[in-house]
Amino acid sequence: MKASLRFTLSLAGTAVLAALLVLVSGAAAGQRHLTTCKGLEVTILDSLERNFVSPGDVKRYMEDYGDYIGQRIDSVNLCRIEDLLDGRSAIRKSEAYVTRDGMLHIDITQREPAVRFHTGGNGFYADESGFLFPLQSKFTARVPIVDGAVPVTVPKGFKGRPEDPKEQQWLEEVLSLIRYLGRDKTFKDAFSQITVLRGGELVLIPRTGQERFLFGQPRGFAEKFERIRTYYEAIAPSRDPGAYRKVDVRYDRQIICSK
Repeated sequence: MKASLRFTLSLAGTAVLAALLVLVSGAAAGQRHLTTCKGLEVTILDSLERNFVSPGDVKRYMEDYGDYIGQRIDSVNLCRIEDLLDGRSAIRKSEAYVTRDGMLHIDITQREPAVRFHTGGNGFYADESGFLFPLQSKFTARVPIVDGAVPVTVPKGFKGRPEDPKEQQWLEEVLSLIRYLGRDKTFKDAFSQITVLRGGELVLIPRTGQERFLFGQPRGFAEKFERIRTYYEAIAPSRDPGAYRKVDVRYDRQIICSK
């Protein structure tokens, strides 16, 4: 009897607790139904050298959403807001949520450029993942510049990834080169520009000196940079400054210098 009584009391306690939870949830839902949106607070989560996107930009983008200030907080479509903002090229991810005080919060993660391309009259960035997006009017990111016959064809204002598999592969190889340079203490800031020749071969242009390094396709980085290192350490010191204009490091175990 005692065990049965304890079981009955336990069930009764559980039922009471469940009822209380329902009442609290109902009260919270009712309060949410009555609360109106009082304002918008935007937070830029990352800390780039300078922001591509400001809180003021996000507030302007929200004009495309329509009215939300003064609207019931439970009528604000958070998914639609995130879709609207994620469609902006400089925004990698947005998160929208509301708090009990009636404030709409939007957290922004910016899309960080890894390299800037210039081809013909078009210019665009690529981030680490190979996502392409237009140059921004607010400021220019200090990232490596690749120009010339860039074998990636996209219209002005394009955002996304190239559809052509060959273009995707070449882009990923160039990004691998940029990552390699970023890890190498000697060459991290040694080159100001990379020019693309027809066929996708690269020419590396240093920040100082007149040499142009014929690098070939963007692969075999370790061996080619070792040849560039050998040029600077063993060949250039024995010649007058500017003695060579072209240094070809495309071929295995060869450094071909020409005036």
